[in-house]
Amino acid sequence: MHENRETSETPAVKPGSRSAGEGDSRTARAYVCEESHSGIVPMNYSNNDKTSSAESGEGRPLINENAGQPSTHPTQSGERVSQGLAGVRKAARENKEMRFTALLHHLTVDLLRESFYSLKRKAAPGVDGVTWHEYEAGLEERLIDLHGRVHRGAYRALPSRRVYIQKEDGWQRPLGVAALEDKIVQQAVVTILNQIYEEDFLGFSYGFRPGRSQHDALDALSYALLKKKVNYMVDADIRGFFDNLDKSWMIKFIEQRVADPRILRLIRKWLKAGVMEEGQWSEPQTGTAQGSVISPLLANVYLHYSFDLWVNVWRQKWAQGEVVVIRYADDSIAGFQYQTDADRFLENLRERLAKFGLELHPDKTRRIEFGRFAEENRKRRGEGKPETFDFLGFSVLQKCTDMEVT
Repeated sequence: MHENRETSETPAVKPGSRSAGEGDSRTARAYVCEESHSGIVPMNYSNNDKTSSAESGEGRPLINENAGQPSTHPTQSGERVSQGLAGVRKAARENKEMRFTALLHHLTVDLLRESFYSLKRKAAPGVDGVTWHEYEAGLEERLIDLHGRVHRGAYRALPSRRVYIQKEDGWQRPLGVAALEDKIVQQAVVTILNQIYEEDFLGFSYGFRPGRSQHDALDALSYALLKKKVNYMVDADIRGFFDNLDKSWMIKFIEQRVADPRILRLIRKWLKAGVMEEGQWSEPQTGTAQGSVISPLLANVYLHYSFDLWVNVWRQKWAQGEVVVIRYADDSIAGFQYQTDADRFLENLRERLAKFGLELHPDKTRRIEFGRFAEENRKRRGEGKPETFDFLGFSVLQKCTDMEVT
C-alpha cells in the first residue's frame, strides 16, 4: 500500500489576495446544494483552516512535502511546466475566487511540442487520417502554423471518429477518436487548466489526475474499510455519464474559474465538433466524446461541481455518522457508519444528479452492508455473508474482519 493517502477532513480554504494581471476576483459561486432541492449557494471557507480543498480526502495522512518546492510542476505527461504556468498555479492556490482572464498566451509552440510528444505514438488516427509519425515529419513548421491558427481564431476542431469497444455485459461503449491536431491542442489546454483545477479538486477524486492512479483509489478504499467506521456501502453507477452530461452546465462550471473567452471558445468548439460514424456527421445534444484528450478533465470539472462539493456539504450537514467517499472519474463509492445515512444519501444523490441531466443506473447502483463488522452483525441476525461489490474492475470481498481486493 502507498503511504500518500489523505485524511478525511472537511475541505476548507482561505482565499488569498488577487495576483496582479492574472484574472478577475469575485465571490465564488459553486453549485453546491445544501439540500437536495435547494439552488446554488456559495462555497464556504473556514477562517481557521488554511489547507487547500485539494488536500483533503479519504485514506492515509499526506506525507509532509519538502519545504523548498520547485518553481515548476510536472504535467500529466511528466513534463515540467513553465514559470508562467507555475504562476497560474500559485494564483489559483492563493485565491479560490479568481476567474482567469488571460490564459491562452501560455499556449506556446513549446507547449504544443511537449503536448505532441506526450501523445501515444501508435494511437489510431482520427477523421484526418494523420498518424503521429506522419505529423512528426516537418513538425516545427506544422506546430508554428497550428499555433498561429489557434491564436488568431482560425483553428477548426474536427469531428471525432466514432468507434466502439465491447464490454463484459455485452454493451458496446462508444468512444471518440480525435484528429491529431485536436489531440495536440487539447493536451496543451489540459496542461494549462490543470494548474487551476489541481488546486481545486478534492482529495477523494482520483481519476485521470497527475500523480494519482487506480492503485491510489483502491488503497484509499482499503484504508477506509479497515480504519474508518464503515458498515454500509453505496455503489453508485452513473448511467452513460460521458454521453449525458449537459453541455450548457459544462460551460457554466468551467466559467467558475476560466474567463478567458479564447479558452472558452476552444472548449465550445470541441463540445460542438460532433462525431463521424460510417461517413455520417452528427452532433449529439448532450455529452462529450469519451476517449478524447480533454474529456477526462471536463468530466472531473463536471463532477467536481455536481457531485464532489455537494457530497462534502451533505456529509457535514446531514450525516449522523462517518462518511467516506472515493471517486475515480464517473465511478464512485461511499461508505457510511449508519444505514439511515446511506439510504438518505442514495435518495438525495438521485435528486442531485437529475438537476444536471444525469441518473444512477437502476441495476448497478445499490446499498449493501459491508465493513469490518458486517459479517459478525449479519451472522448474529441469522443472515448470510456480506455481499461483494466491484470497484475499478476489482471485486471487493469481505473476509472475516478484513477486506480483500481480487
